[in-house]
Amino acid sequence: MQRLSTVVSATLMLLASTPAWAEPGCETVKMADPGWSDIAATNAIAGFLLEGLGYKPRVDTLAVPIIFGGLKDARVDVFLGNWMPAQQGFHDKFVASGDVTRLAKNLEGTEFTLAVPDYVWDAGVRDFNDLNTYAEQHPQDVDKKLYGIGSGAPANLSLQEIIKRNDYSLGQWKLVESSEQAMLAEVSRAVKKHKFVTFLGWTPHPMNVQLNMRYLKGGEKYFGTSGSVYTLTRKGYAQACPNVARLLGNLSFTQDMENSIMAEVTNKKVSNADAAKAWIKANPAVLAPWLEGVKTLDGQDALPAVQARL
Repeated sequence: MQRLSTVVSATLMLLASTPAWAEPGCETVKMADPGWSDIAATNAIAGFLLEGLGYKPRVDTLAVPIIFGGLKDARVDVFLGNWMPAQQGFHDKFVASGDVTRLAKNLEGTEFTLAVPDYVWDAGVRDFNDLNTYAEQHPQDVDKKLYGIGSGAPANLSLQEIIKRNDYSLGQWKLVESSEQAMLAEVSRAVKKHKFVTFLGWTPHPMNVQLNMRYLKGGEKYFGTSGSVYTLTRKGYAQACPNVARLLGNLSFTQDMENSIMAEVTNKKVSNADAAKAWIKANPAVLAPWLEGVKTLDGQDALPAVQARL
């Protein structure tokens, strides 16, 4: 029995000290992006770090339902965009059930709900309940449309549920689904003409700087108040690829960080990869906590390897 215990202990010590390069199947890190600017920015940060460590990040653009299904089926390794409580339904179906693993919180203090331009707010539309009231009073100015994002997005599902239940008297309104970019283009056109428009808004995002906008109150039942974003992995990923998982668990972002990177992409038309690298180069102090306890793919110190890429 004592000999067996010694063998088990030795085996555990060997596994614990096994370098990352001995982890089969971990060289390529399969990530996902729903086509959102903020997740493109955080994926770019993670991608820069992973490449500096010798890994090969691969980002596929997928709808949110497909991402969660991919995590469950191990076709996706990592998703940095689990917005809560907006994705509560997907959390309950996949994370709470144990099919997908919540690894860490990477951002807090988010807001995600319906928004309007400031002139619509000034006209008295400040709450979900004000939308239809204003529409009934100004039928010639309001087309009763809620501009959402990509089909299948959790926030869209919430808006569909609101319409289905006639909550806030919005049963006769229509949800317009499109990409984030198309939605914001529609909003920008309406703003230029000073027309009524209501749309899904969130922070962090450059829209908060580019548009004079306000978030509506009253939708907390569906969208919560202040939220957080979590990093998810496929089940068992941290055990199979502990070095990458350690990095992902360390990653914590701020709204200022994400807004700065997204603004650089929007205003200067640079790639997310270049904007993320430039931000890290200007803020190198973030690297030490992000890389704490992390090694390169071949088992070397992580910090100098990543610093060399700057």
